[in-house]
Amino acid sequence: MKLHCVPTKTAFSSFNKIGFHSAQARPSVKLSGEKFMSKLLDRRWTLLSPDTKVHQITVSSTRRQKGGGSFCNVSFLNNKQPHLGNMMFEDNRGSSFYIVRDDLLHPVINGNKARKLDGLFPLIEDHGVTDVVTCGGCQSAHAAAVAVSCAERGLKSHLLLRGEKPEILTGYNLVSTIYGNVTYVPRSFYAHREKMLQTHASTVAGNSGNVVYCNDIIDASTTSQTFKCSDFVQMDAPRDTKSHSTKVVIVNEGAGDAVALLGMFRLVDYLSQDHLLGRKRAFNFVVDSGTGTTAVGLGLGALCLGLPWKITAVMLADTIDAYREQERRLISEFKRQFCSLLDTDKLNGSDDGIVHWVDHSHWRKFGNVLEGEIDACQQIAQQTGILVDPIYTLAAWEMATEITRAHEDSNVVMLHTGGTLGMFGLAQRYKSYFGMLHNVIKS
Repeated sequence: MKLHCVPTKTAFSSFNKIGFHSAQARPSVKLSGEKFMSKLLDRRWTLLSPDTKVHQITVSSTRRQKGGGSFCNVSFLNNKQPHLGNMMFEDNRGSSFYIVRDDLLHPVINGNKARKLDGLFPLIEDHGVTDVVTCGGCQSAHAAAVAVSCAERGLKSHLLLRGEKPEILTGYNLVSTIYGNVTYVPRSFYAHREKMLQTHASTVAGNSGNVVYCNDIIDASTTSQTFKCSDFVQMDAPRDTKSHSTKVVIVNEGAGDAVALLGMFRLVDYLSQDHLLGRKRAFNFVVDSGTGTTAVGLGLGALCLGLPWKITAVMLADTIDAYREQERRLISEFKRQFCSLLDTDKLNGSDDGIVHWVDHSHWRKFGNVLEGEIDACQQIAQQTGILVDPIYTLAAWEMATEITRAHEDSNVVMLHTGGTLGMFGLAQRYKSYFGMLHNVIKS
């Protein structure tokens, strides 16, 4: 969704985000990829640490067995303490792929949602925002993540969910309802998201409040203040004072904007440390893609650091042309907002595409579950202790397995984006598939 800038009433300090004076006084010196990354990451974050666990999944061929879906002749084994860093070269486990366990980042929030919001919420707090308005489907993991993140920081969330209220609240819908203020919106109205968000945000703000978009905050912060944001915070009255008026920020559906890329840059920087994946070895990162923001963030982060990493994104919700357009939009927006001091040679080739978009192995309308996929999720859970969901992360697991079996030296890394709570909502819709789960799959 295209964002329109809504003028804000807040004055800003005379320093920009990277510690230099305003745009007219910026130095002409351009930073290398590593120095730029260091400056970009020198900020407050939502997550206390970028740390995440890395496991290794061994893939073995077995005799064809009953059930198991697409993995009826494959078995998996999870090594929770694999050799990383230089020791990776000495680890000979045959066919295997690594898995980044971002599903473990937060007890409720999806891993990719936590990463997307990692750089956003400190800026929202520094801007003196009191209320956050966003939207999503009935079982939106994004809406639930915003609701929880707001509640953890004393902010109010207003969630516009598409469709009708379900008979039984469960999954992400239940989380959204417990943590936030949910309004169900008819599909005909939801089709006009931009107008819908603006209207609701204006209602929340009332006559004395004001409304801003995320890009307003980013544009202001990157041209007018420091990373520490201390001066900026003092310009607004504390949120708990009666004199403070309502300030509402609109967060795009899925948080699919350039600011969401910051959290992925932080993840790339963390994983590229010598004791983890390092910066010399070529890896093929596999990720499931709803909006495509996570994949683009991984690709841009790797490009800035000069990492020999390939990003393979499984398309789940749109056409390849739509994903490529989203990629171009995010890259253009990121360059405009954050790259004034970056040696742009570091981003050479980004305009030609930095993500390898691939089709889902089993075509379906987005959100639908096919026969055998719940069985496949059950098999993975029983053999590895890792839960994947049939909409998103199963697609990435299938692709990682397929590439690994075809090329043992492919150095595949799957990013587990989460999705656990989505299983509860799916269990209501696909009772027949979930009703077969008592038939235990033997390893």
